[in-house]
Amino acid sequence: MKKGIHPELKECKVKCACGYEFTTKSTLEEIQLETCPKCHSFYTGKHMTAKTGNVQKFKDKYGIK
Repeated sequence: MKKGIHPELKECKVKCACGYEFTTKSTLEEIQLETCPKCHSFYTGKHMTAKTGNVQKFKDKYGIK
């Protein structure tokens, strides 16, 4: 690799809106997030999933068996 053309990586503090903080390497010194793996519903298991599919909802709505 050529020297002097790549940005310098430094330790970066990542802060989430929920209060969770961790460090990583980046060209930035600080990154602010709205969601992180500690508070995002997909990772916490609190996400809403459809109980029935669209076809079943249509059949239920119009009384089709």
